[in-house]
Amino acid sequence: MADTKRRSSAKIVEVPQMDTLGHKQPQNLEMETAVLGALMNEQDAFGEVAELLKPECFYDRRNQLVYDAIRDLAAKQQPVDVITVVEQLERKGKLEDVGGMSYVAQLSDAVISSAHIEYHARIIQQKFIARQMITFASRLLQEAFDPGTDIGELMQSAEGRLFELSQSSLKKEYTQINPVIKEAYDQLQRAAERDDGLSGLSSGFEQLDKMTNGWQNSDLIIIAARPAMGKTAFVISMIRKMAVDMRIPCAMFSLEMSNLQLVNRLIVNVCEITGDKIRSGQLAPYEWSQLDTRITQLYDAPVFVDDTPSLSVFELRTKARRLVREHGVKIIMIDYLQLMNASGMNHNSRQEEVSMISRSLKQLAKELQIPIIALSQLNRSVESRQGDDGKRPQLSDLRESGAIEQDADMVCFIHRPEYYKIYQDTNGRDMRGMAQIIIAKHRNGSVGDVTLQFRSEYARFADPSESQYIPMPGEQGGTIVSQGLSVEEQKAIMENNPFGDGVPPAGDTPPY
Repeated sequence: MADTKRRSSAKIVEVPQMDTLGHKQPQNLEMETAVLGALMNEQDAFGEVAELLKPECFYDRRNQLVYDAIRDLAAKQQPVDVITVVEQLERKGKLEDVGGMSYVAQLSDAVISSAHIEYHARIIQQKFIARQMITFASRLLQEAFDPGTDIGELMQSAEGRLFELSQSSLKKEYTQINPVIKEAYDQLQRAAERDDGLSGLSSGFEQLDKMTNGWQNSDLIIIAARPAMGKTAFVISMIRKMAVDMRIPCAMFSLEMSNLQLVNRLIVNVCEITGDKIRSGQLAPYEWSQLDTRITQLYDAPVFVDDTPSLSVFELRTKARRLVREHGVKIIMIDYLQLMNASGMNHNSRQEEVSMISRSLKQLAKELQIPIIALSQLNRSVESRQGDDGKRPQLSDLRESGAIEQDADMVCFIHRPEYYKIYQDTNGRDMRGMAQIIIAKHRNGSVGDVTLQFRSEYARFADPSESQYIPMPGEQGGTIVSQGLSVEEQKAIMENNPFGDGVPPAGDTPPY
């Protein structure tokens, strides 16, 4: 008969009696008997343990086979008792392996009630995880002793395996709706009491905040663009506004630049002195004054930077937890997602690895209850498309994995038409020196475009309204001041300007 030849896809494993150090493996056969007996005596008992137990969680191989048969019956919504379990084992050709009908009957007779079955199941699960950790540690020990082992790869593999073990033991309980309604109402009241009317963290960009209501806790936000569009400049501009101006603790994981390079970019952004001058130190006297006046804003700013190259998901998770716990970090930014790795986890291709990374970032955002912003590269299809509209990024342009689009709560693109020699938008507005933040996916809100100023020489994004008209010394009229220097700062800088007529010689034009 075809049924007698059918085999289950469930994982049935042989469990060694001793570990490599001669210790007895963690086990509790009495609990295994109690759980299996309860499952055969109470029809509704399986639902209480289905999320906790797999066949391999049982230490005794006979119990693995019996539980696998019970799970098959429950999946088909068939009755579970001694007779049906014996029939299922017989169909699968496993009845003799468990010791015949007498062993199944013995399990059923050993238990009268299913009381405390979930508690018993958790003990079985904990013993299983303990055995897995012992096996993991034994293999790690052997590989560490092997002189041919690459220690870096071994550490990555160990981190990934530990992460998988920790995830396997998590179980989120369901919640009755009343406390959730209260939480939602409290959040609404808090938003109403705020002057900005936002329910999340302000990005510092007025129009962007209006469209997003701020960056929301537990959200994964992907900000994607082609190279040279200003991805890093955008998050640095946000750090300036959030951490420096609003004192919101922010963390930045930079896989592409060193901490020093990142801070230099932040100095360029805040002090509005070009990057080449910051790197070379060739500043005019008024620029030294400008630097001294504005760099004080960065001291003691709640910004935490990490430049670990090829950061793994496990490392990020460990560091992020500590940052939130010890420093109250409210938002994490990652530059950029494709430079991360999921070493040590099971994946067969780079696409699967990126999918695992994006899924892990979303899980981390939910666990820590903070927004996580991850920068992402786009593929080259943008460059090959023709026409003005063809240069606008699309969700299909996300590089290496469609899972990024699926896992993200929000996907934003940075688009600078000027880069493609497009100087007007469809409404005829001048797009020189401007950038569009395209919200292409917004799980909990609207989509659309937000226009910002972009100053590439200062790696700086700003609201269009940020420029101010401030009279210069000795002038009747005025000039547009670059990105919001205050009147006091202008006066302080100009008082230190050695050029008596207020105009420096050619080549030293101040950026006003």
